[in-house]
Amino acid sequence: MSEAPESPSAAATAAGAPSALPAGPDFPGATAVSHLRVYDWEAADGRRGGSPHLHTASAEGYVVLGGEGELETLGSHGYAVTPLRRGTVLWFTPGTVHRLINTSGDLEILVVMQNAGLPEAGDAVLTFPAEVLADPERYARAVAVPQPGPQEGPDDVDSPSAQAARRRRDLAVEGYLTLREQVRELGPSALAPLHEAAARLVAPRAAHWRTLWRAGADAQARRTAAQLDELAAGRAPHLAEAAVHVTEPLGGARRFGMCGRLRVWDLDGAHLVKSA
Repeated sequence: MSEAPESPSAAATAAGAPSALPAGPDFPGATAVSHLRVYDWEAADGRRGGSPHLHTASAEGYVVLGGEGELETLGSHGYAVTPLRRGTVLWFTPGTVHRLINTSGDLEILVVMQNAGLPEAGDAVLTFPAEVLADPERYARAVAVPQPGPQEGPDDVDSPSAQAARRRRDLAVEGYLTLREQVRELGPSALAPLHEAAARLVAPRAAHWRTLWRAGADAQARRTAAQLDELAAGRAPHLAEAAVHVTEPLGGARRFGMCGRLRVWDLDGAHLVKSA
């Protein structure tokens, strides 16, 4: 839950793999962070929360900042419900279908996404009904949500953006409720059709994702390997390059994410702290 607000059909900015391994301003672990206020919209089953979905190539972590709720998940474990309260930390791997439930009405979470750039480039697939998942054009229409205008407040539920986000959530819940019953009856094997549909939907973007990954997580890992080689030889040239980077949240109205309203940080726009 990417919490990425973009659809899988959204074009991401191309990033070339670096020829060298500069220190760079990358956030630790090539992760991305966002502040999430989980939707409190009531769904067809009476529960309030976000849009069930899975990520195809990124793990996701939560640090619960306030409020209470639950995380419903479908995966190799079957169906499970995990309580959420202030201080809870949890994470899950790609393929985990997850649905955030906002029981207190004020559930807020710091979301940490693996492989920064991939969730933003559309690695999530929502649990729409099977006939929507089978049609890429229909899926793209269903998943699209216009970004809110600067005049839209955090509690605006009548704007075009809010209405589109709610329709998307409701359609994902419709497919999810059917899928959940299938998993309860048949076990994790019932998820296979969803996994196959997800792979078909994202296949055209996998090559671009590899470019993003090489420039991010892979580059960081290779940089660490080079540093360990130097340390093993009794050298530490990278320590002389120590630096501090700082950034601020992106301005404007909170985005409509899959699970709630998002505040994201401009990690690409981070700048170096200079001498006082």
